[in-house]
Amino acid sequence: MSPVAAMRLPEYVDLSGFIALLQRLQVPHRVAEEAGEQVLWVPEESLAEQVRTLYARYPQGDAVAALESPPRAANHSPSFSQQLRACRVTAGVLLLTFIVAAITLLGDNLASVSGLSFVDYRVQGDYIYFDYLNGTLASGQWWRLLTPMLIHFGFLHLAMNTLWYWELGRRIEVRQGPWMLLGMTLLFSLAANFAQYLHAGPSLFGGLSGVLYGLLGHCWIFQRLAPCNAYRLPPGVLVMMLAWLLICMTGIFELLQFGAIANAAHVGGLLAGCLSGLVGGLLARRQRS
Repeated sequence: MSPVAAMRLPEYVDLSGFIALLQRLQVPHRVAEEAGEQVLWVPEESLAEQVRTLYARYPQGDAVAALESPPRAANHSPSFSQQLRACRVTAGVLLLTFIVAAITLLGDNLASVSGLSFVDYRVQGDYIYFDYLNGTLASGQWWRLLTPMLIHFGFLHLAMNTLWYWELGRRIEVRQGPWMLLGMTLLFSLAANFAQYLHAGPSLFGGLSGVLYGLLGHCWIFQRLAPCNAYRLPPGVLVMMLAWLLICMTGIFELLQFGAIANAAHVGGLLAGCLSGLVGGLLARRQRS
């Protein structure tokens, strides 16, 4: 079977995003420069037609939606394992979160939770005595700046956070790559944890929600500055998430004794995400122009 030239494009056209998309979808291809053009070769004509269609829809590689209809398997939705391979950092963070949830018994095992909390603490009877951040860091426990994002208190807390991380994390991983998602996850966790500590002082808090608001803010501002399919969220999602943040900040859940909400962590993550979305969106818009 002879290779087929799926597309011929001028040398100045940036194909990096689209090539990254083909790699994530595991589409066999190669790119060669011939007579001042970029030629994208694929093994057969049927695949070439699907690649041309994909490029017409996602020239910049903005294709979370394309995961639902990969060109190498027309009219066939990818298996869950295929989605995991395409979004390995997203899957890895979720796997680590589930492992921690099992070890900590969803927050009930305070002895194991203490190794991951933002500051160390000890339990004596019915009371918890917290250390301060400077004492915790002085003992070399720097991992605590990040690990609270892995702690969840109850099944509903875990389920909601992991579902939203899967939805938002894979969008960023497909659009900007796995290392960018990993960097954002750690940055937003750091911002959220520090914001909560500065607001409430030494206390026990955790969860991916601060990171989630960071990812939401990133997609929101990036999409406003450099529109792309990957960051186009379903209608009402942004309004719902921001409304939920405002409702939590009223203190209604504490009043009803449903437990304390780490509102400062949510706000800290959201602000960090908006900042990263601003920078990323401006850079993307400059590249397009």
